[in-house]
Amino acid sequence: MLNTLTQDESVPLGAGVQSTEARRVIWLTAVCAALYPWVLDAFHWAVTPGAADQPVSAGSTAMATLMLVVAFAVPLICLLQAGHPLRAGAGEASRARRFAFIAMTAPTTYVFFGVVSYMAGSPIPDTWIWTPAWLLLGYVAIRKGVSQAPGRASLSAPLRVAHGVCGAIAALYVLFHITNHLFGLVSPQAHGAVMDIGRTVYRASFIEPLLVMVMLFQIVSGLRLVWTGSETTLDRYRVFQLSSGVFMSVFILGHMNSVFIFARTYLGIPTDWAFAAGLPTGLIADPWNIRLLPHYALGVFFVLAHLFSGLRVVLLAHGVKPTIANTLWWVGAGVGSLVSLAIMLGMTGFRLV
Repeated sequence: MLNTLTQDESVPLGAGVQSTEARRVIWLTAVCAALYPWVLDAFHWAVTPGAADQPVSAGSTAMATLMLVVAFAVPLICLLQAGHPLRAGAGEASRARRFAFIAMTAPTTYVFFGVVSYMAGSPIPDTWIWTPAWLLLGYVAIRKGVSQAPGRASLSAPLRVAHGVCGAIAALYVLFHITNHLFGLVSPQAHGAVMDIGRTVYRASFIEPLLVMVMLFQIVSGLRLVWTGSETTLDRYRVFQLSSGVFMSVFILGHMNSVFIFARTYLGIPTDWAFAAGLPTGLIADPWNIRLLPHYALGVFFVLAHLFSGLRVVLLAHGVKPTIANTLWWVGAGVGSLVSLAIMLGMTGFRLV
């Protein structure tokens, strides 16, 4: 999926006269995002037996597995489209790439949207709003004209440094949080014990507001860097870095909404293992909770792979050979995949002991 280049420099997108490819990227990613909730509905239909005492058949299991694969394929398709070279004007190409970045966030945006609509007391099913909205967004993105091609993108060096420094600070919390979730493979009680230790630090009255400010800065600065970077021709490693940054921006914002507003304020409940795992129903059997599975899994993978993407850029800037930096990225992506799988196994009931 990712090609190896000898350098990692951004150059202006070349102007072109064909816009068909840009329109195709927008429509394809819009349709993928629009259909995403229906794939999850099909998964729930497949795992729901006809009677309470009736086991799920082999055919239903195969259907559920296929739908889960398709659900994870949605952001992958959008990622590939974001990195696809386009023979189009610079303005059209950057707009198509940005739209693909946004569509790639469908798994985490759908959770965010579901929480907000629930708190708003909306009587309309999520899918009835979600699907038409994405198709409308795709139509508007295609119909919107580009007044002029963007000039040479200028990435702010101080902003990139500040984003990296704050990212290193945020990583301390993120890595603890991920490690904490791995204890779910032992038991919910083990997870809770480790979480209580961590909360004495990151929930301290003077640390939690600072942590929130760091996260918000990462969102704002990261999106600014993505906006500027999307106006350049990038190798696929950098496309992944930008797209994973957009995903993480939505994920972090939605996670803070779920914790601070939905759980603590709206419901007045603790954000413990039961809250995260959607108990007592769980993530698999509940038609709403199933959206949390790709949301969590991709969130863990993208945050770890995004950190290694930043490390790759730093290594290249310090003269490390691209083959070494790229290999290290692949190792990080592999670790992120394994950690994500382990956490999801724990959250769906698997135990080591």
